[in-house]
Amino acid sequence: MAADALARNWWLFVLRGVLAVLFGVVAFAWPNVTLVALVLLFGAYALVDGILAVAAGIRKRESEPRWWVLILEGLAGVGLGILTFIWPQNTALVLLYLIAAWAIVTGILEVSSAIRLRKEIQGEFWLALGGILSVGFGILLIVFPGAGALSVVWLIGAYAIVFGVVFLLLALRLRGWKGAAKGVTSQPV
Repeated sequence: MAADALARNWWLFVLRGVLAVLFGVVAFAWPNVTLVALVLLFGAYALVDGILAVAAGIRKRESEPRWWVLILEGLAGVGLGILTFIWPQNTALVLLYLIAAWAIVTGILEVSSAIRLRKEIQGEFWLALGGILSVGFGILLIVFPGAGALSVVWLIGAYAIVFGVVFLLLALRLRGWKGAAKGVTSQPV
């Protein structure tokens, strides 16, 4: 039963909630640092991933007929990483759209899960609310990209705090479900 699996892992929602709240607080406390860190982290990831893909393509040259695809992918990653460091402002805007897409997809999946679980658990509303907030956040980022990088960081911070609190509330509900589920299964049939 999906609800039992969620209930057993309620602590993962606590962890996600706490990390989201901490990230949100950092975004408000140091917005410039947060934006620069996001852009540089993305650039570093693209660069390292690209280098590793090129290395894998070179190593598979003898055994894989399409080894050159890995090298092409790697060169694209290296190029993107370098461009991120050369034009961090453009990267910030692209990253904004990626975050928006992620928030919308995540939100849709969370609402879908809440609908699927509504007959199995109580409190699925919190998961649906988190999903609705995610979708709304993603739409706001797409509609108002010119609001400025600083305001986007603050939006991300506010979203992270609200999302984190919603997940903490969901975790409390799941923890209660875990106890209820144990009580139900321990009764003789």
